[in-house]
Amino acid sequence: MTFLERLGDWIWDPWLLGGFLLLGLWCSVGTGFFQLFGWRRWLGATVGALLRPKEREKGGGLTQLQALSTALASTIGTGSIAGVATAIFYGGPGAVFWMWVSALLGMMTGCVEKTLAVRYRHKSRDGGWEGGPMAYMTQGLGLRPLALVFSLFCVTASIGGGDLVQANSIAAALEHAFGWGRLAVGAVTAVLTGAIILGGIGRIGRVSERLVPAMAILFLAGGGAVVLCHAHALPEAFSAIFHGAFAPKAAVGGGLGYSMATAMRYGVARGVFTNEAGLGSSAMAHAAADVDHPAEEGMWGIFEVFVATGLVCTVTALAILTSGVYDPQAALAALEAGTVENAMVGAALSAAAFSTVLGRWGGPFVAVCLLLFAFSSLLGWSYYGQQGLAFLTGTRRWTGLYRLCFLLFIVVGSVGDVGAVWQVADICNGMMALPNLIALLLLSPEAFRLLRTWAERREERRTIPRKAAAD
Repeated sequence: MTFLERLGDWIWDPWLLGGFLLLGLWCSVGTGFFQLFGWRRWLGATVGALLRPKEREKGGGLTQLQALSTALASTIGTGSIAGVATAIFYGGPGAVFWMWVSALLGMMTGCVEKTLAVRYRHKSRDGGWEGGPMAYMTQGLGLRPLALVFSLFCVTASIGGGDLVQANSIAAALEHAFGWGRLAVGAVTAVLTGAIILGGIGRIGRVSERLVPAMAILFLAGGGAVVLCHAHALPEAFSAIFHGAFAPKAAVGGGLGYSMATAMRYGVARGVFTNEAGLGSSAMAHAAADVDHPAEEGMWGIFEVFVATGLVCTVTALAILTSGVYDPQAALAALEAGTVENAMVGAALSAAAFSTVLGRWGGPFVAVCLLLFAFSSLLGWSYYGQQGLAFLTGTRRWTGLYRLCFLLFIVVGSVGDVGAVWQVADICNGMMALPNLIALLLLSPEAFRLLRTWAERREERRTIPRKAAAD
């Protein structure tokens, strides 16, 4: 094991993984498990709002759909396809259950995070809104050094995990599916990304508003078709998920088995990486939204986690487990012997699952979805990196240079070996999360108060028409 792997494991397992779960539990208890018992309210404030859109305010910020789409652009990335498959291969079917647990608790972490992002945001130079962890760490806690640490690793993570890794995923997917040259793919990707990010958060929001819903519907439709065609295997899949989640050693034959600790480790980690609740990154996109009350944006934080992990990742997991392409005995034997091949794990495993229904089009379908997911991640992370750099340097004069570097690293990532970059990205994400989790814990009472006042106002608006009708 390399130094980077040891450092990443030490940061995440068990400290940060436990921190994410405990904070999510704290936020859930503090709000009376609002994600469960208040599901009508947060669905009404999100899906209901999309069905009855209001006119855009003149504040210059993003619409709530644009803010959500920009946030989902970074969260629904390669981890939703390749990451879930990797979690199942290394952690067993039980990893899916712990992914669900992290999502359930993360819904309230996301709610608190987005509520605070709007509570402590400020006007930007173009007349819109901006904010995020840097703002609530500075204004809410008065801890500028904590915000500087967050910003430093935010910039690093945007280049590593948000740039190099995503660009490499795009190039590798298109090369494998269509035989396209990696350098050409990287160059075209850089040009398309540059045309969008040079327009700032407004253009990123407009493009994400169209791209993210389309790519999510495309993938969910394809994955849903796979699961539907293998519906007879669903009871067995759910049995494997729950058995693997709680069995001390879920044996699958030959004396080999996945441990509960392994399932928890990979499941929680995948949930965190796919919804980013508590990481602090997507809060910067939500801070730019035109919204009347901070807690209203918190509802979109709940919905974001529900879509990213509860829907997209679940479809990927069920497609793999019901299609029969995942063989736990073969996986464990390969892990034991150290002979894991690329075709057994990651995007290749997901592609094999889709191919059971789509035939020879399964691989290209997953490649296209991977392309869209990774490209949208590039858009979201480019904005987060710019925001982190601006706070770190106290000026916007370096934005142009950052954008140029971001685009150059797209080309580098498309042709390079990014094995170590995944480890660097994990470390930087962990170092981003640490100060943010501290800030969310300290400021959570303020978020709870805002959520209560918002809920009371909504209840008053509902009771007034009833009283008038009764009179």
